[in-house]
Amino acid sequence: MADTILIPFELPDPQPISDVLVEDLAPLSIVAMGHFQVPEQTPTDMAREQFEAEAQAELDEVTEPFHERSPSVRTRLVFGKTRGDAINRVVLEENCAAELDPAPTEGIDRILVPIPGVAEFARLPEFIEVLCEAVTQEVTLFHVAEGPESVAEGERVLAETHSGLIEAGLDDDLINTRIVEGESHDEEILAAAADYDAVVMYDAASRIRDRVFGTLPDRIATQTGDPVIVVRRDYAEA
Repeated sequence: MADTILIPFELPDPQPISDVLVEDLAPLSIVAMGHFQVPEQTPTDMAREQFEAEAQAELDEVTEPFHERSPSVRTRLVFGKTRGDAINRVVLEENCAAELDPAPTEGIDRILVPIPGVAEFARLPEFIEVLCEAVTQEVTLFHVAEGPESVAEGERVLAETHSGLIEAGLDDDLINTRIVEGESHDEEILAAAADYDAVVMYDAASRIRDRVFGTLPDRIATQTGDPVIVVRRDYAEA
């Protein structure tokens, strides 16, 4: 499997990735990014000069499990002011198809796949499949019908996506669909994710509220403890 996934670590004192996710993601080409948060008033070059050796040693240590299991692992050490900007830059430079928003997990029984307002399934099968384990029992395609959109239209989108995933090789017995009506797209997905073990979703355009509350994948990982794989939309549209 040739797709590349970015796995970000926050430095110093990075949190290790669970063994379950290391095993699941090992078939992919991995870019492990260590992001060292530089205080606003500190010049980036000064922080790099002072902390680079220590930060690189921490990044090497936390990525060792991937080096032991994956045939392709690259590391990038980034000193920057904003985590999101660093991730976006490295994703483009390394040609990553997706990024991981990590969270602890001991096993993946159920996977939630939020689907937007149009039927999309490019690149989704690879990243759903890589999370499927022997214990995985369910992959739920989830859609929020909001505003003037009808439930019938949402059901059509889910049906088309379902068919596309089956054609791409996913096991039909694992896949089901679920649609809800709601006024808040993000809150409905957050509520649904609490019942699942992992989430695979497309990225979304940056919004002002993301700077205040965090992006939806960040909120899912933090509030539910679910690891989230975010598939880059530029790949989805290719």
